[in-house]
Amino acid sequence: MSEHLSPAGHQFLDRRRFLSSSATALGSIALTRLLAADGLLIDPARPYAPRQPHFPAKAKNVVVIFCAGAVSQLETWDYKPELIKWDDKPLPGGPAVTFQGPAGNLARPQYTFRPRGQTGKWVSDMIPHLAELTDDIAFIHSLTSKSNTHGPAENFLSTGFTLDGFPSLGSWVTYALGSENQDLPSYVAIPDPRGVPQNGANNWGPGFLPAAFQGTTMSSKSPVRHLSAPGVSAQADQAARSLLQKMNARHLEANPGDQKLAARIASYELAARMQLSVPEINDLSTEPVHVLKMYGADDTQNADKAAFAKNCIVARRLIERGVRCVQLFNGAYASGGKLNWDGHSDLKAQYDVHASILDQPAAALIRDLKQRGLLQDTLVVWCTEFGRMPFFQRGAKGRDHNPDGFTCWMTGAGVKPGVSHGVTDELGQKAIEDIHPLYHFNATILHLLGLDFERLTFEHNGIQRRLTNVEGKVISQVLA
Repeated sequence: MSEHLSPAGHQFLDRRRFLSSSATALGSIALTRLLAADGLLIDPARPYAPRQPHFPAKAKNVVVIFCAGAVSQLETWDYKPELIKWDDKPLPGGPAVTFQGPAGNLARPQYTFRPRGQTGKWVSDMIPHLAELTDDIAFIHSLTSKSNTHGPAENFLSTGFTLDGFPSLGSWVTYALGSENQDLPSYVAIPDPRGVPQNGANNWGPGFLPAAFQGTTMSSKSPVRHLSAPGVSAQADQAARSLLQKMNARHLEANPGDQKLAARIASYELAARMQLSVPEINDLSTEPVHVLKMYGADDTQNADKAAFAKNCIVARRLIERGVRCVQLFNGAYASGGKLNWDGHSDLKAQYDVHASILDQPAAALIRDLKQRGLLQDTLVVWCTEFGRMPFFQRGAKGRDHNPDGFTCWMTGAGVKPGVSHGVTDELGQKAIEDIHPLYHFNATILHLLGLDFERLTFEHNGIQRRLTNVEGKVISQVLA
């Protein structure tokens, strides 16, 4: 018999070696069970199963409204009356050249600001619907980025690194927490109806995390593709799925412990469940007329606004069904400011277009979540990759890139309402008080979801990687 054994099999004929190996194996099994009990291991067959956070969470879900192209803080949230005084004058000691060329004179805000709500927060007329919500919002006016280039800056905001290949915020969140809904993706990215952002799938990619945790792209305009086979009846499709499920189960029994196989089967089974759940999510015919009107989804004069409004409704429906993370994009790729917020040439004319698409639908999403009782468990984040300079570019009516001081905000679960934290200088060019790199912003999002940004790690190439690299700090001043 022994002549038919492999070299490894021969080793087990040695009694001492057999007992030693058995002890090691039993210890490994015990360790695996302990780690699984602590939630440190993920069952490949159930990668989206809900998992416990590090500590009690304020928010169960998160919606990230990402305005691509770098929205000017000076035309929206960060009121600088000194700019009115200095309008069309050179900035003393200012830079001669910025990212895209020579600097021109200082330029006043291109929209009128006025005090809003009980807090009296000064907000621009450019976004009147969102301005009505300022009493519920926590503004952070002193954020900084590591890049003044759109692609790397989008990466930095979404992944914590300027380079490609790192996991996005939504991937980290769903890797850590899974999802409450097993019939839909745990993480959904909804591109703008005008196109994808500058760095595309990097904004929702899994990087070196398991591929199961990448964002699934879908929208009201472009639902998930290939959910049904042309020319195949529902009955035949169901029969084929049932047979495939049995064959997969038999194959898995024959290959116990094959994690890649288990993960692949899990992804196929989720796809099968999505064939029923996704079309229902995208079918807005069941929405009441007054809801469509509230979002602006019935706007026949502005097709882009109506499409973005429908995306916002889809986002609400996903949150209603327990999807953990929804990333909602407003603005597409670099286009001279025509398709996103990159206002270099004629900022006022371009922002008139983009604001009309963003304002009413985004405000309606927040109001709708609140009136349905969903905002008490949902964190809503508004963000952009960097800000804008206080002066125009020479020979143009637009502002250049500014990573040294800009605004993002949060509202909803665990957020202190009606606060403004951090300060830029009197012209809005640079953060000067309570300065927060975007590492802090992402650490705060994780904290509200019950995750310790220092403990949420994944070993890659021998390094324990995390969303905030080796930095990070929770911005406690905006927490309720």
